Amino acid sequence: MEKNWNWFYYSLCSSTVDKTTRNAQSEALANKNDISTLFEIPDDVAQILKKSCNDCHSNNTKYPWYSNIQPFGWWMQFHVDEGKLELNFNQFAAYPAHKQRKKLEEIAEEIKTGKMPLPSYLWIHKDARLSPDEKYAISNWVQSIKQK
Repeated sequence: MEKNWNWFYYSLCSSTVDKTTRNAQSEALANKNDISTLFEIPDDVAQILKKSCNDCHSNNTKYPWYSNIQPFGWWMQFHVDEGKLELNFNQFAAYPAHKQRKKLEEIAEEIKTGKMPLPSYLWIHKDARLSPDEKYAISNWVQSIKQK
């Protein structure tokens, strides 16, 4: 029985250290290729992106306490990694121009259709739910970029 608790304690501690390291590394990488180096982001849109998008689509993921409990942490990390592969605001400037345009179109479409933020994310992060006004603000921002 004692061996089982040792394994559990080790898992909990090692995942906590891993999350701390990832957050520190993420912050160091965040600015060089950030979308804000290409496009002006109005304050209201920046706040919307921060509360509803950045946990999965940037290098600034805020890991909640329950991410240290497995298998929840593994499931969460899978979704974060998948989200960053699909769109990473901190790597946006490194994308080729055609990919940037495509991603902007996808942002507007995913938000318009309610596919983003993911329903599974909204179970816990109720404040990430987008109001009609917030959807409109993001849509207008994307349209203003596309017109340039």
